[in-house]
Amino acid sequence: MSNIVIVFDFDKTIIDCDSDNWLIDELGFTDLFNQLLPTMPWNSLMDRMMMELHSNGITIQEIESALHRIPIHPRIIPAIKSAHALGCDLRIVSDANKFFIETIVKHLGIRECFTEINTNPGYVNQQGRLTILPYHDFNKASHGCPLCPPNMCKGLIVDRIQDTIGEVDNKRFIYLGDGAGDYCPSLRFSERDFVMPRKNFPVWDLICKDPSLVKAEINGWCDGQELEQVLMNLINKIMIEENAKLISSDCKLQTLSTPVFETLPKALSVRP
Repeated sequence: MSNIVIVFDFDKTIIDCDSDNWLIDELGFTDLFNQLLPTMPWNSLMDRMMMELHSNGITIQEIESALHRIPIHPRIIPAIKSAHALGCDLRIVSDANKFFIETIVKHLGIRECFTEINTNPGYVNQQGRLTILPYHDFNKASHGCPLCPPNMCKGLIVDRIQDTIGEVDNKRFIYLGDGAGDYCPSLRFSERDFVMPRKNFPVWDLICKDPSLVKAEINGWCDGQELEQVLMNLINKIMIEENAKLISSDCKLQTLSTPVFETLPKALSVRP
């Protein structure tokens, strides 16, 4: 396995739309959604909408079927599979929910490519209705980040990933995202890392206001084809750099080891 960790947002990054909006529109509940939107946080609204779907007889199978129809650029799956085949550690950090993401990535045949999926909990309860909960329970305590929505700070999730694997294994990170929620984690990376904001999307606009605040190298992309090209180029760049370091390290060891034997006293180096 390589020392590269790739963290993907999900909506409008892996898939080419917002999974919440897609499902609501596909099942014909857009008007109710828009009516309720000003009254509660997005995460709470999605749980309420799942209750409304259940009350109107929409089954879990119908929800899954709608999610299976979700649009995705044809180059995204090859990009993910290629990165996985090269030994990269792929993870998802998303403000969608676990049920939606698991349903979609399993249908696309890429679930095994991801080490973990960090997102809002989503599960089918005993009554057969989908329940969606916040990643951070903001009813108990605030996560304290002014940049992020109350239910999820992606920056804190990235901190946890970095603390767990980053420094110990000398990992290098590539972060991909599109939304305003991807700005906070983009600020958490070092000069050794890379961020890939989607061009002309909220995270791109936020970064462009003051790019100097982002320490990592910034590499934009506009669609799935460019995402694949940029991502593969960065993986290749990192691998070349790391291999060069290994070769340089080996050369230094060999250079250091040679004089040790050459400078031994003759009495010690020649058998009597």
